[in-house]
Amino acid sequence: MTAYLNALGIVCSLGRGPDEVARQLFAGDCSGIRRATGWVPGRSVAVGSVQGALVAVPAPLREQSSRNNQLLLDAALQIRDEIALAIQTYGRDRIAIVLGTSTSGIEEASRGIKHYGQHQQFPDDYQYQQQELSAPATFLADWLNISGPTYVISTACTSSARALMSAQRLLSMNLCDVVLCGGVDSLCKLTLNGFCALEAVSDERCNPFSVNRRGINIGEGAALFLMSKQASGPQPIALLGAGASSDAHHISAPEPSGRGAVQAMHIALKRAGLQADHIGYLNLHGTATLHNDAMESHAVAHVFPQGVPCSSTKPMTGHTLGAAGALEAAFCWLSLTHGNALPPHIWDGQPDPALPALNWVTPGQTLAPAPQRCLMSNSFAFGGNNVSLIIGDAP
Repeated sequence: MTAYLNALGIVCSLGRGPDEVARQLFAGDCSGIRRATGWVPGRSVAVGSVQGALVAVPAPLREQSSRNNQLLLDAALQIRDEIALAIQTYGRDRIAIVLGTSTSGIEEASRGIKHYGQHQQFPDDYQYQQQELSAPATFLADWLNISGPTYVISTACTSSARALMSAQRLLSMNLCDVVLCGGVDSLCKLTLNGFCALEAVSDERCNPFSVNRRGINIGEGAALFLMSKQASGPQPIALLGAGASSDAHHISAPEPSGRGAVQAMHIALKRAGLQADHIGYLNLHGTATLHNDAMESHAVAHVFPQGVPCSSTKPMTGHTLGAAGALEAAFCWLSLTHGNALPPHIWDGQPDPALPALNWVTPGQTLAPAPQRCLMSNSFAFGGNNVSLIIGDAP
C-alpha cells in the first residue's frame, strides 16, 4: 500500500521549517555545529543545537514540559493546518502517532535527580513521566486530543526510521487513515557523556569517511511527517519501500563486512520494486566513527557496484540519534520538493585508502533526471539494528 508523505514539520541545527532547513542544507551550511562547554566535564565538544527560544508547552500540559516535547511541538505547529484538516476529514480516532526517540526527557530528569541529591527533594517542576520513552507520543496525542494508536519506538539510532516503517504498516492494516510519524531527540548530558565513554565523540566538526575522521558530533532536532493513504498536491511523494535487519553482531560495534546493512538495503529495494540503479541519491548514516564508516562503505559498494551519488549530512546537523532516521528521510523529501537539490558531502576531501571509493555529492549538484525520482536513506544502530528507507515520487 502506498504511504504518502503529504506534509513535513522540521527543526534542527540547520533551522526551523522546510524552507529554511532546505536552504541551509543544500548550501552545505555547517554553522549550526558549535563548540560548547558544560555538557562533558572538563571538555569542550562540538554539538548541533537548535538556537533560540522554543515555544512553551501549553499550561494545561505543563507536567509534560521538556525540551524534547518543545522541539516536537515546534515541528507539529508547522503542519498544524494539515493536521487539523486530517482530524476534520477522518476523525480523531483514525489519526495515529508513531515516533522515535532515545532521550525523551532524560535531561530534565537528570537535573531533578541532581536537585534531589542536594536538597533531599525534587524541584517543583519535576515529573517522572517526563523521562518515559513514551512521553513524546503521549504529549502530541494529548495536545491534539487524538485517540488513534499512539506509541514510541526506541531502537537507538534507527528509532524514527522504524517509526516510518511502523506508520506505513498501520495504514496497510487499516488501523488508521493518517499517521503523524517521525522522531525527536534533544541534547542531554547523559547521552554526550555516554558516547564520550565509548571514545566516539569528536571535539571538532565530524569528518565522515575521511582518513582523518575522529568520531561523531551529537545533535538535536525533530522531524514530523503527515503520512496518509491519500495523496495531496500535484506531485505526491511517498515512502516507496523500507527494509530492516538485525545482525546482532555486537552491543555497540557494527558488523565489519556490512552484512546487515546490505540486507536492509536489498529488502527496501525489493519492497519498492526497484533496482539499485533506480536510486538517484543515498543519504548515508555516515557518523564519522572509524568502524561505522568502514562498514557502510563496504555495504554501499556491494549494493551499488556502479556507484550512487551520496553524502553524510551529519557535519551540518550532528547525529540526532533517535531523530536521525526521520530527519534524514526528511532531507530526501526536501530534495524532491526543492528543485532536486542534493545535500553536499562536507569533509576534508582526504579519503581513507582502506575503504571503497564512493561517489560524493558536490556543492550545487542536483538529482539526475529520471522517470521516477527515488532516494534512499540509511540508519544503523547499536545491536546491529539496520534500516533503509526509499522516498520518491508516488507511482
